[in-house]
Amino acid sequence: MFLTTRNFTTDPATDLVNFGSRINRLLNALPSLDWQPRDSATAAWVPAVDVFEEPESIRIVAEVPGVSPEDVKISLEGNVLTIQGTKQQVAEERTQQVHRYERAYGAFERSFTLPSTVDAGAIKATYEHGVLTVTLPKVEKARPRQIAVEVTSK
Repeated sequence: MFLTTRNFTTDPATDLVNFGSRINRLLNALPSLDWQPRDSATAAWVPAVDVFEEPESIRIVAEVPGVSPEDVKISLEGNVLTIQGTKQQVAEERTQQVHRYERAYGAFERSFTLPSTVDAGAIKATYEHGVLTVTLPKVEKARPRQIAVEVTSK
């Protein structure tokens, strides 16, 4: 059985909005140099990541459920941070018929081009409940600071 959907709108404004949405999806699918997954012949799956910029640091939060922390490797070469790892498939005793496999297993790799404001020597990584968090502190001169206003009287 196949399920199809059809859009019977004839409103030109709606058609223009739909066309804009399609163009945005197309442009978002194109690879970018920063914060996008790098093509890798060894990658079997790509974990989803969120990237947050805060005043003191940049945080990369990656979902890696089922990946042991020992199977994750984080490296820095030049200004490119690479997160690699392997999600091992657990052997199960097959006593019933399998109807579908949807979970991905195998190697993964994500690379990020870092800005020059990152203090490469202070990068830290933590792992909790299948979530890997890489904290990239900013160098002191890149952090925002408050400047006091002095009052002068004449």
